[in-house]
Amino acid sequence: MKLLISALEPSANLHLEPILEGLESCEIFGIFDERFGKPFLSSGAFSIMGFLDALPKIREAKRAIKVMARMSFFVDKVLLIDSPAFNLPLAKAIKTINPNVQIIYYILPKVWAWRPKRAVKLEKYCDILASIFPFENLCYTKSTYVGNPLLDEIPHFKIRHEKTGTIAFLPGSRKSEIRALLPIYKELAAKIEDKEKLLVIPAHFTYREIVDIYGDLGMFKISRNTYDAFLQSEFAFVCSGTATLEAALVGVPFVLAYKAKAFDYWIAKQFVKLKHVGLANILFDFEQEEPLHVELLQEEVYADNLLHVYEQTDQEVFFERATKLRTLLEHGSKEAMISIMKL
Repeated sequence: MKLLISALEPSANLHLEPILEGLESCEIFGIFDERFGKPFLSSGAFSIMGFLDALPKIREAKRAIKVMARMSFFVDKVLLIDSPAFNLPLAKAIKTINPNVQIIYYILPKVWAWRPKRAVKLEKYCDILASIFPFENLCYTKSTYVGNPLLDEIPHFKIRHEKTGTIAFLPGSRKSEIRALLPIYKELAAKIEDKEKLLVIPAHFTYREIVDIYGDLGMFKISRNTYDAFLQSEFAFVCSGTATLEAALVGVPFVLAYKAKAFDYWIAKQFVKLKHVGLANILFDFEQEEPLHVELLQEEVYADNLLHVYEQTDQEVFFERATKLRTLLEHGSKEAMISIMKL
């Protein structure tokens, strides 16, 4: 099989890996992590956060879409993973010039959060819509729930909540996220006594990038593995994103912290009409249950406020409620996705 892939984010490549492992014979082209082969562009080429960060990348992205669309003539299937700002125009460009190639979209645009009209475009240009949240069938007319990839990727889940003496700090996976949260996390860590402080640094950062982005890390023990860090920890401070759902599924109590550029946050507030931003809380919202964890946003994110939430969280109650998420998501997505790719 020849497969054209667009996997821009580190998380997309993480979800791609078990699919490729399950395909006995597959030649891949497009945008993906270099550990899988030689890509047309490296997966980090368009890694951005926020409206202002995106502006310099637009022209480069348009050129890449034109080339990728032409590449679709030489493959059997197209697999697009997440990143709708790039992958939705790519799907349109491919179908416009090559309507017969099958396009599979895995990890769908979050139309339940903002820009719901994207659902119509996605269903027009894509043949298979593989959803990772059970409630997404309320937003799409032809999506299929394939399971959630985190249930495949998380190697171990806590069976009980324990006081381990370790607290995890996750300031994010993008440079702008880290630079916004890390100074606050350092101030916070200095206020917490008699606990080991474990800072999670994403595996895709090189040593040179770590030195440039993180600076002095003398107060922290370092982990390059999110799941190991969660298993070791009795509590976590987590940047908004997939890591919040990972923490909830593993069973570690946490508080979500999110601090963006003021203009980016203002833009998001105009369009996003959700009660919560954390994926675990959103899942509970659709089940009409109370939120699982506290969310601190923008000006609410400061050391004393984070410390207060940590001290006030009933960690046993959190753990009991978090186990419901595994039942809600049912199973992983690997097997269903491999079957789809083999059809």
